[in-house]
Amino acid sequence: MDAAARRPTVEQTYPAIARWVAAHGWIELGPDGASRSAVRALDAGGLIWEGEATYPTLDDALRALDAALAHWLRAQLREDAGRP
Repeated sequence: MDAAARRPTVEQTYPAIARWVAAHGWIELGPDGASRSAVRALDAGGLIWEGEATYPTLDDALRALDAALAHWLRAQLREDAGRP
């Protein structure tokens, strides 16, 4: 088995992000000129979450987004995106 086959998928690493993008909305990464945050989650109604202005790494930003979306999916839609 090659190294690529052993790597976890995005769905495994960030299940809430994968669920969000597949069924509910989209994410934005980086500056957009209108927001102070480095990462945002949006749906047809607009912004549902925005992160900090900067993160030490992209992985840190994605972890924060995944945790926030997991919480939002549970609280708002009673969905479990693969997180306890």
